[in-house]
Amino acid sequence: MNWIIALSIGLRLIGVGYSILLLARTRDRRFGFLTLLLSFMTLRQLLTVQSATTGIEELPGLVVSALVLLTVYYLSEYIDEENAIKTQLQTANERLRGFRKAIEHAGHAIFLTDPDGTIEYANPAVETVTGYGPDEVIGENPRLWQSGKHDEEFYKGLWERIESGSVWEGELTNRRKSGELCWIDATIAPITDGGDVERYVAIERDVTERKEREMRIEDQNERLTLLNNTNEVLRDTNRELVAASTRDEIESAVCEQFASSDLFDVAWIGGRGLVDGSVSPRTCAGTDIDSLDVHIETLCAVEPSPVETALDSSRPVFTEIEDDLSETPGEAHCVVVPLAYRGAEYGVLVVMTHNADAFDLIERDIFAELGRTVADAISAVESKQTLAADSVTELEFQLTGIDEPLANMAARLDCSVTVEHVSDGDDGGSIQYVTVADADPEPVSEYVAEADHIDAAQHVYAYEERSLFRLSIDKRSIVATLAQYGAGIESLSLTGTSGTLIAHVASSNDIRTIVDALQTTYDGLTLVAQRERERDVQTEAGFRKQLAATLTDRQREAVRTAHFAGFFEWPREHSGEEVASMMDISQTTFTQHLRAAEKKLFSALFDESIRVS
Repeated sequence: MNWIIALSIGLRLIGVGYSILLLARTRDRRFGFLTLLLSFMTLRQLLTVQSATTGIEELPGLVVSALVLLTVYYLSEYIDEENAIKTQLQTANERLRGFRKAIEHAGHAIFLTDPDGTIEYANPAVETVTGYGPDEVIGENPRLWQSGKHDEEFYKGLWERIESGSVWEGELTNRRKSGELCWIDATIAPITDGGDVERYVAIERDVTERKEREMRIEDQNERLTLLNNTNEVLRDTNRELVAASTRDEIESAVCEQFASSDLFDVAWIGGRGLVDGSVSPRTCAGTDIDSLDVHIETLCAVEPSPVETALDSSRPVFTEIEDDLSETPGEAHCVVVPLAYRGAEYGVLVVMTHNADAFDLIERDIFAELGRTVADAISAVESKQTLAADSVTELEFQLTGIDEPLANMAARLDCSVTVEHVSDGDDGGSIQYVTVADADPEPVSEYVAEADHIDAAQHVYAYEERSLFRLSIDKRSIVATLAQYGAGIESLSLTGTSGTLIAHVASSNDIRTIVDALQTTYDGLTLVAQRERERDVQTEAGFRKQLAATLTDRQREAVRTAHFAGFFEWPREHSGEEVASMMDISQTTFTQHLRAAEKKLFSALFDESIRVS
């Protein structure tokens, strides 16, 4: 056997062994086929060894053996490369399956659209965000759940951004399938290839709970700001009112308080005339004082004017006027606050601003409360001035057929009614002790039982041709009306349909306001005299001295002994009989002295005037 045949057989045996090795390693059936093929070729080569004549004849077989061996080698390389590609594909597929699972199980809504916005894919979370299932939105456009809360410019800007290749991020207000609104935190990104947009991917997250929480917090902050501003206005204004001692000081303090705030421009207090209804300011403060007359003219140009509406309804009126004269021309916002207390009208407070949000930063109801507070303060200082003034203005009025409880009673019964004393009653009314002459107690009691504005009546006693009644009269009384304006009644007597009223008011008070208020409220009331009076101001020491001078020695001793013996305590520490024994007098004599002293004391207290206590 020559070397060519031997080499050929050797190559074929190597090929069979290599093929068997690769078959065992890869389990690829192609190597089994090659193994079988090489085995037959080797067997044939062995069978033809004896018949071979020369090695040259076996040279083609050697070449075939080499090519078969190379085929086995290249097939092994091909299979290794194929396995590597399969491994890469399996890895990529596993990664894609992982991505798909992640998208499918994501808590955010994720969907893909074509360049025109038609949805091609949507994950299951789309239903939790939009209310529509994935199958329902495929082939649809996201316009399906638009709420209408965003205008065309909003969506135009969104599309311009993503079509340019940029990512858009922001909040959207959408409408779920159920119809309810929801807030969405959205990210929309273009998917590009070579600069061209192939499709868009959108990720949406429902942030409704967070948005509602933020809105609640914002609302709470606004309420807190509102409360702080409101409390500041009340606190500062009340502090100024407490410190003020005159009406002018009150009005100036209120106007300055508003004018000093950053929210408001000007504030003024004024009143309307009774003849022509014109409005004139008494006090003003702020930056636009120079154009105040024009402001007032503009404010009162409509019928009825905000001033009339506020005073007639006793409620603040919010309105707007055109302002071209101030440093900041444009629409001015105003509130007209009536200053009224228990029916007494003290004018209006007008606050103006060019800040459109100013009145939203203060609780609007606070202006109604503020109006009552200012009017109450004015009433209090005027009443105080009337009670404490050394000099007063005495106003004498003639009454003819006025509609007033006591006047109606005098006219109906054709009798004389005189007010002896007045004290405060409930709900702005008064308790009036009145003497009725020329009428028996029974007809008087029958009348007052049915009369309007007299809530209760008690017959106290009768003597000679007069009777004393205690009447509870509501705030319709002329007595209550005067008290509202800080005036004290010196005397009030009525006979039939006419009568006379004398009132005292501090000279520093607004006399015209009181006269106008009475004449507006009561037809048939005429001012006949106005006089300045010096009033005797009695000190406590003077009152004690005057009272002591009216008591006899035995009356003074009886009262003093009873006081120190605890006779006026309850329960009494000593009885009248025991106190009389201390004085070595009879109980009857002690009682006479005590009653006489008590009568003198109460006469000193109640017989001086008819002033409201």
